Amino acid sequence: MDRLSDDELFTLPMTFMGVPYGRPGPANKAAILGIPFDCGTNMRIGSRGGPDSVRQQSQLMRRFNPTNADFDPALALGLVDCGNVKLTPSKIVDAFERIEQAADRIVEAGAVPITIGGDGSVTVPVARAVGKKYPKMAALHIDSHTDSYPYGSDEKYNSATQFTHVAEEGLVDPEFSWHVGIRSTTYAQGVVPRAMSLGYKVVSIDELIRGGFAQRMAEFRDKVGKRPVYLCFDMDVFDPSCAPGVCTPSWGGLSAREGIDLLRCLTDLNIVAVDVNTVSPPQDVNGMAAHLCSHVIYETLVLLCRQMGLADA
Repeated sequence: MDRLSDDELFTLPMTFMGVPYGRPGPANKAAILGIPFDCGTNMRIGSRGGPDSVRQQSQLMRRFNPTNADFDPALALGLVDCGNVKLTPSKIVDAFERIEQAADRIVEAGAVPITIGGDGSVTVPVARAVGKKYPKMAALHIDSHTDSYPYGSDEKYNSATQFTHVAEEGLVDPEFSWHVGIRSTTYAQGVVPRAMSLGYKVVSIDELIRGGFAQRMAEFRDKVGKRPVYLCFDMDVFDPSCAPGVCTPSWGGLSAREGIDLLRCLTDLNIVAVDVNTVSPPQDVNGMAAHLCSHVIYETLVLLCRQMGLADA
């Protein structure tokens, strides 16, 4: 056998859908960033493994959808995978600083950050990075929980307070921000009025389904116009029957088909960040939640292509 090159002998790190590994440059309009962090949750531990699990399951994804998006969104965007943030989950403040700096590099390069958590608390450092370029963003938070709980000095950061922090820090404008898909039991009374007191609009899962996805998202689009939108998608908005491996599962959620349909209604928005979180591999079943998460990210790639005029690329 002839002497083989390094490219023929050694594999590169596993990346999302097999896209190139590296850092974004002028040709890259979006970049994947894994955030292996889960110390913000007081429920299941394990979402620190979420990014790598999603990457593994994303190998099952194909690039073309002949009935909805018959083009390669990863290629059109020049999507690149930056790998994971190097952090220690037990060091929350240090981890948040590292996450913010890593997301900063992507935003500074002119690419849209697409982050894979990690528990939901990682929204705080990611929003801090994105908010430097896009102050007073509108947040579209698709989740079964508002994550707008109060906090105390003994525990400032956890996975139930991130949308309190981003409102208080002025990173998002609650007047233009919605929590969508809210359901399930809670540990405290009055969580919906609490979120509303911060200025957020709360759309329960019952209101969402009865009002229709297209109608509700058209209302959101009319409200925000071309304002920059921070899209946060918590995988526990899905029912555990199709996404068992999440941080805080609760019954009565969206089916896989409904969740995909909801995402496809998010057209004509100015999405400047995609934050998908809470896949927890130790509780997953045959990678179901991770595989579904990879499809969620795929749908956001299609949305980004359409808003950038790259759908025919």
